[in-house]
Amino acid sequence: MFEYVKAWYENKFSDPHSVTLLLLLIATVALFYFFGSLIVPVLVALVIAYLLDWPVVHLEKLGMKRFTASILVMLLFSGLMIMILIGMGPVLWQQTSNLVQETPYMIEKGKALLLHLPEDYPSLITSEQVKSIVSSVEAKVIEFGQLALSVSLTSLKDVAAWLIYLILVPLLVFFMLKDKQELTQSAERLIPKQRRLIIQVWQEMNQQIMNYIRGKVFEILIVGTASFIAFAVLDLRYAALLGVLVGLSVLIPFVGAALVTIPVAAVALFQFGLETQFWTILIIYGVIQALDGNVLVPLLFSEAVDLNPVFIIVAVLFFGGLWGFWGVFFAIPLASLVKALINAWSSKQVDLTPS
Repeated sequence: MFEYVKAWYENKFSDPHSVTLLLLLIATVALFYFFGSLIVPVLVALVIAYLLDWPVVHLEKLGMKRFTASILVMLLFSGLMIMILIGMGPVLWQQTSNLVQETPYMIEKGKALLLHLPEDYPSLITSEQVKSIVSSVEAKVIEFGQLALSVSLTSLKDVAAWLIYLILVPLLVFFMLKDKQELTQSAERLIPKQRRLIIQVWQEMNQQIMNYIRGKVFEILIVGTASFIAFAVLDLRYAALLGVLVGLSVLIPFVGAALVTIPVAAVALFQFGLETQFWTILIIYGVIQALDGNVLVPLLFSEAVDLNPVFIIVAVLFFGGLWGFWGVFFAIPLASLVKALINAWSSKQVDLTPS
């Protein structure tokens, strides 16, 4: 066994390029693990910079200088964000407030429906089972309410930090766009000369990350807008809020769609009861989810690495548990990175002399 491990180690890490890649990977993971919460503004700026680099590059191809293109793209992006915030912010706030106020009535209505189930279907469920379910749900609701209150009180202390982020993040994005070449060269000077595998992994991942971020933004906009239009046409209350939730649910593959089904079904049930319109809303919502998974995702992420759904779910669970929201958001690129690292270390070792 020891000889096998020794042979494997000598095969994979006799190349100094492999050792450099391993050390860089360890340093990066340690940085994000221990200081992840402190560099959130940098992560946000990187995501936005990746998103905006595409129009900047296209403006450069049209003959515009990068400095001018960066200013123009930042002005358009900032204006669009302000318009969305002013236009949708008050609506979403009002609908969220109304939904929170009506939640106790929705819970009571759901409780009444559950309590009638033993009368309608005595052979399937008993009153004791219903009472157990109701008490369990009530306990979870109380626990969630306490958690939401504690989070809201804690977040008040972070208002100043968020205000600082609103200033720092746009500045970071602008300088990342404007000085992309200089920043890349500075990063290259920090990496040892034995960088062949690092370059191989970076070249494999760079375009994938850009395509993934851009594709995710388009997916959120398309799915969210389609859901909002469908809910509004069907006269479902809180259409804007539910549309935003459905759009954001695509950030968590497979799991997000299942989770957001709960508020959509609850609002529809509270508003229409078990009538035709309730089932119509669920069917249309299911159609939107099916089109997203079978048409939109393959179209937007055609250039991404094809990963088995099992690997994607494991990546969401692992990286989400490690880094929270950003771990979930980057679960697929991180899974692709793991695959790229395995490919790099599994490739035939050549060029063993330092370059």
